Amino acid sequence: MKKTITLLPLLLFLPALPLAAQPYPAKPVRLVVPFPPGGPTDIVSRLMAPKMAEALGQQVIVDNRGGAGGAIGTEQVAKSAPDGYTIIMGTIGGLAVAKSLNPKLGYDTLRDLAPITQSVSVTSVLVVHPSVPAKSVKELLALAKNSGKKLNYASSGNGTITHLAGELLKLMGKVDITHVAYKGGAPALVALVSGEVDMSYENTLIITPHIKSGKVRGLAVTSAKRSTLLPQLPTVAETLPGFSASGWYGLLAPAATPKPVIARLHTEAVKALRAPDVVEKLSSQGAEPVASTPEEFAAFIRSETDKWANLVKAANMRTN
Repeated sequence: MKKTITLLPLLLFLPALPLAAQPYPAKPVRLVVPFPPGGPTDIVSRLMAPKMAEALGQQVIVDNRGGAGGAIGTEQVAKSAPDGYTIIMGTIGGLAVAKSLNPKLGYDTLRDLAPITQSVSVTSVLVVHPSVPAKSVKELLALAKNSGKKLNYASSGNGTITHLAGELLKLMGKVDITHVAYKGGAPALVALVSGEVDMSYENTLIITPHIKSGKVRGLAVTSAKRSTLLPQLPTVAETLPGFSASGWYGLLAPAATPKPVIARLHTEAVKALRAPDVVEKLSSQGAEPVASTPEEFAAFIRSETDKWANLVKAANMRTN
């Protein structure tokens, strides 16, 4: 009896030990998308999430947290617990541009976030509503300069690739076109198709069907090379040499997330991106899987931050 009484406190303590030692992940992972549902970032995330969930043995729950060109959702993740259970599908806006637009931003990308992998690179298309008479970049620039009608363009938010492409066209084409920021790619697309705005720079992931149906007119792609998805469209650079503005997305976790956890997330994300059905789906919509290492992704973010900081300064871009 004495032995039983002596061991009882130890026996009561033992069940808690396996909980602390449980391998990652022991519960669902939240994947934050810093834009509303239906946009290109959301599409890529929902394509990858089931593959990663199957490999991890836990749900990967997509959580849309839109606002401020991706900066609101990015800051939420940057300030989350570094345990691997909150990650983000970050974008060029929230990761590489937001700091240049807002010096008082509440996070620093490479200080407060740990890169996992760049997921995809994707081309945007300069598109106009059918009511806009321009059928080429040259005609659009002439219309903006000489028609007397002030054109406007929709973006998916301040600092997004659609905003950057618009300001780069204005700067290089020497035209004045009004920027109208929306809370994501899907709302911006609705505004364009309805005729609420004249033009936009929409991602191939969501715009291609609307070009083919005639709801919008594609003028040119914003990448340095022509798109295999829309080979009939020239590049903007064929009219404005040097023009290049491609979007990208990537996975990150809060800084100080344990390296073994980052390594596990990287492994499963890369597997998802290289799955034949995912590759086929992305390629069919003009997106290119990247699947870089954490170190490569960190270096890429640094280079993109420097590149677009120069445009923000030259174009005197603002957050509103």
